[in-house]
Amino acid sequence: MQTVTAVAHRGDPYRFRENTVASLRSALDQGADAVEIDVRLTRDGVPVLLHDETLKRLWEHDRPLRSLSADEVRGLTAGGVPTLDEALTATGDSRVMVDLCGRVDRRTVRQIMDVVRQSGAQDRVYYCAHAEAMLAVRAEDPSAEIALTWTTLAPPRPALLAAVRPRWLNYRFSLVDRDLAARVHHDGCLLSVWTPDTRRTMRRLLDLGVDSITTNRIDTLHALRNGGRPANSRGALHA
Repeated sequence: MQTVTAVAHRGDPYRFRENTVASLRSALDQGADAVEIDVRLTRDGVPVLLHDETLKRLWEHDRPLRSLSADEVRGLTAGGVPTLDEALTATGDSRVMVDLCGRVDRRTVRQIMDVVRQSGAQDRVYYCAHAEAMLAVRAEDPSAEIALTWTTLAPPRPALLAAVRPRWLNYRFSLVDRDLAARVHHDGCLLSVWTPDTRRTMRRLLDLGVDSITTNRIDTLHALRNGGRPANSRGALHA
């Protein structure tokens, strides 16, 4: 089986609530090479892990994150929504893909990347999102590793690729076929896909030559890549 980067989507969401410290640690215990997290800012500018605009789906509070301070979020969720700094600490020296959610401008990007720098995690963090956000990341840090999320079959314009300089092009798995994989590699990028969760689909993508798979079923991907054996070589990260 070819080597492919196994990325855990929001941690290990079938075992623990997504984007929580427990979910991230579980994903790494299950054999993930990297964890993908969703990051947004609170009202007072603290980067925290949350995919949605509100706390409704996961935490049963119909409150927009942008209207809440970090302390208020901590109180409403009993500390369940970690800050980016807490998440980087919890993942040790493992790779982290930061998905920049929602409205992202240069100021937002700077606040998020400042936390990454202050945590000393620049060498293990990479960023994904749409073109506007990735242009802001590139402007903030010429050396940042970028996975440009692309959602159409029409390829990114050469001028955009030149400006963003992504290492990865990040596609929804259902768009990927042999021609698209060949084109991405011809353009000098690695191919990342999200979020296949069945063994059959993962096998198809591996056969197409993808370089990274982001999945909610990190145990399935790890076992497939590891000849059916469960993760057993990683030390537990639990305190």
